[in-house]
Amino acid sequence: QVQLVESGGGLVQAGGSLRLSCTASGSTFSSYFLAWYRQASGEQRELVASITRSGDTGYPDSVQGRFTISRDNTKNTVYLQMNSLKSEDTAVYYCYVRNWGIGYWGQGTQVTVSS
Repeated sequence: QVQLVESGGGLVQAGGSLRLSCTASGSTFSSYFLAWYRQASGEQRELVASITRSGDTGYPDSVQGRFTISRDNTKNTVYLQMNSLKSEDTAVYYCYVRNWGIGYWGQGTQVTVSS
C-alpha cells in the first residue's frame, strides 16, 4: 500500500505559477511510475504529466511547455511546476503512482485560475 500526500494547490491569477508536491510512502519510490492528472468539474480525469523511473517525461499538447514534472527520489516526492496558467487549467489535480502494476491516487488538490 502506497500513501500519497499532496500539497500546493490554491488560487492564482491567469499567467501565474503554482507548484504542486506529492510525497509518497514506501521504500522503493525510485522505481515508481509517477504522474499528475486533473479533473475539471463535469469533465473526465485527464493526464497532464508523467515521469518514469528513468526520468523520461511526457505531456499532452495542452500543457506542453508550461508544465514540468520532476521527481526527487531522496524525498519520495514528485512535483508539478505549472507556469503561464490559464483559466482552463482550473481543476482538481491528483497525484498518481504505479508500483508493480498497482496504481494509487492522492486525495487531490484544487487549483483555481482566475481570469
